[in-house]
Amino acid sequence: MDGSSLHDRERIVTAVTDQLPPLAEAVRAAALTGSAGSDRHAELAARVPALHAIEVGGDVDRATAASLAGRDRLRVVAWNMERCKFVEPSADLVGALGADVVLATEMDLGMARAGNRHTTRDMAEQLGAAYIYGVEFAELGLGDVRETVWHAGETNSHGYHGNGIIACGRLADPHLVRLDDGGVWFGGIGKPDQRRLGHRQAMAARLEGWAVPVWLVSVHLESRGDAGLRDAQIARLLDALDGIVGDAPVILGGDLNTGALPAGSAADVATIADQIGLVEPLFARMAAAGYVWTEANTWEPTLRTRPDGTPPPPFTRIDWLFCRGLVATNAATVPAVDRHGSAISDHEAVVADFLLPG
Repeated sequence: MDGSSLHDRERIVTAVTDQLPPLAEAVRAAALTGSAGSDRHAELAARVPALHAIEVGGDVDRATAASLAGRDRLRVVAWNMERCKFVEPSADLVGALGADVVLATEMDLGMARAGNRHTTRDMAEQLGAAYIYGVEFAELGLGDVRETVWHAGETNSHGYHGNGIIACGRLADPHLVRLDDGGVWFGGIGKPDQRRLGHRQAMAARLEGWAVPVWLVSVHLESRGDAGLRDAQIARLLDALDGIVGDAPVILGGDLNTGALPAGSAADVATIADQIGLVEPLFARMAAAGYVWTEANTWEPTLRTRPDGTPPPPFTRIDWLFCRGLVATNAATVPAVDRHGSAISDHEAVVADFLLPG
């Protein structure tokens, strides 16, 4: 079976479980040897059950869920938590924002670098929320160069990195949408220290209990591609969503890695406002599909320097919120720092309120 046929069969994953199994050591060992071609990636990825299911869990706080129906708006945070190495401070930040939904990207499950925690589940427990989680990559090592040094001699309990949705209401009909054919980080543009099995992906689910059922989508686009690749991944996502959500309201957000935008201050990024669809075609594609973003975002860059001094500025805005069939307001870009002012991610959180029109 070649890589494209595997992709065609499993472009959209809907199987659910209450617990994703760890990466088998035999698969990990096999993936670290031999060729790195697409056929071999497909063969190995097929042997990782966690790449083919969605974990669903969490206990929603009853009082919060009961009040959801009476609210006239949803507050949504889209945040790349960079492994979510700081669960409790991250939950504190989300709680202080009064968020009803978190569209979470770069969430570890059983990685030594994040304390071998199930970060999405633990965040949901801290917030009294439900969650869905899907694996983007099965990590074959300890992480990037820095993490490999910091955690030398440690072992991953599961070895996963992925995306999820955390919400104050019931999440129904979870879907995982693959955004590429897989294997990009197994061989090719991926670095040897981060050899992985898997695909870039988006997570989608319907939030029940609000005034109307609304679909939530958490997305993470490729970080080492160009604007054309990002546009192609959004095209694939929109094609899938057409069949999943129909004409229902949608809130979509995450790390779009829009690195073609100018770097610098909010004013620098805003200078491209009239031409943003030319510089990053995904914006024009989203607009053509009925998704709006201007009122759901500010212009501030959304990357930041970690305590170890990496990455260095200047930065641009790569994290975004979009909506369809709703009205966005109160957009903000929130520093990703704990109560002492220390960075807890290399991405800021983006937040907005969403209301029904009329």
